[in-house]
Amino acid sequence: MVRKVLIILCVLASCLIAQTELSGKVVRVIDGDSIVILCNKTSYEIRLEGVDCPELGQPFGKAAKKFTSKMAYGKVVTVQVKELDKYGRTVGTVYLPDGTNLCRELIKAGLAWWYWRYSDDESLGELEKEARQAGLGLWAMPNPTPPWEERHKEE
Repeated sequence: MVRKVLIILCVLASCLIAQTELSGKVVRVIDGDSIVILCNKTSYEIRLEGVDCPELGQPFGKAAKKFTSKMAYGKVVTVQVKELDKYGRTVGTVYLPDGTNLCRELIKAGLAWWYWRYSDDESLGELEKEARQAGLGLWAMPNPTPPWEERHKEE
């Protein structure tokens, strides 16, 4: 019975947070595509929607983290929340104080893949294609390994 109640509460929380907006100061950058914001004395781990940056141990993983830090750390950002993922993280699009979309900037800089499995925003695919053609960031390498393949190796 308790388990069913917890499941129902998780589903309700997921529904309530879906399609909402959070605003808070970036207090930690975990890696290129994950940050922590502080909003009304509550911290939220944010997983950037639509992008997948290299893991920290992969080529350009640390560069992606550094890029995200430079763009967002210490700033008040707005997150257009899409959902909660299976790890309890808030998944959403992050906007910097000037309105810049951080997810798009990571792809334009060649520091992230369009995570098409979880995003239907084809404009991110176009940005990735442009970065590839220009040989930016990780696309300077002949055959960069996508992070989802790297994570699969670890399992």
